[in-house]
Amino acid sequence: MYFISLYFDKKTDNRIQRYIDQVAKLSGNEFMTANKVPPHMTISSFEMGDNTGIIEKLREEAETLNRGEIILCSVGLFLPSVLYLTPVLNNYLQNLSKKFYNIFLKEKNISVSPHYRPMQWLPHVTVGKKLAEEEMIRGIRALQVEFGMFKGEVKYIGLAKKNPYKEFWRVELK
Repeated sequence: MYFISLYFDKKTDNRIQRYIDQVAKLSGNEFMTANKVPPHMTISSFEMGDNTGIIEKLREEAETLNRGEIILCSVGLFLPSVLYLTPVLNNYLQNLSKKFYNIFLKEKNISVSPHYRPMQWLPHVTVGKKLAEEEMIRGIRALQVEFGMFKGEVKYIGLAKKNPYKEFWRVELK
């Protein structure tokens, strides 16, 4: 599985990392911190079969993109085990989702996850993962005290795969 993810300016990155650290500390679940999962928002998830040429096409497209603003406005759950921050789905995020999805439509042997298709995608920034029920409750309590709505800037975009994790590229946006 491959992922195209957005990364943030230093101030936003530090604030999200504080939330990740706080959830880990108060929930007792250190999955995110132990695995050094950086603050990020995945905008596409796909399988590519033997179409490895797509990696360079995606990078070329990424190099044309601009930075954008996000507003992280709420805390959410993917039951039973994920705690996340939710941004307002604005034109910037929706257009990025569409842009990459349209590239994939023109390619052979690419399968985009249904959860990351335009108008089916729920943008989110994970702050706790693989949480047991009680850990989830403690994580929510941590964010209830700490979280407040804030603006941030998307500064980078990258392509990576998991199992094992490998980053192919990360581009600083204009």
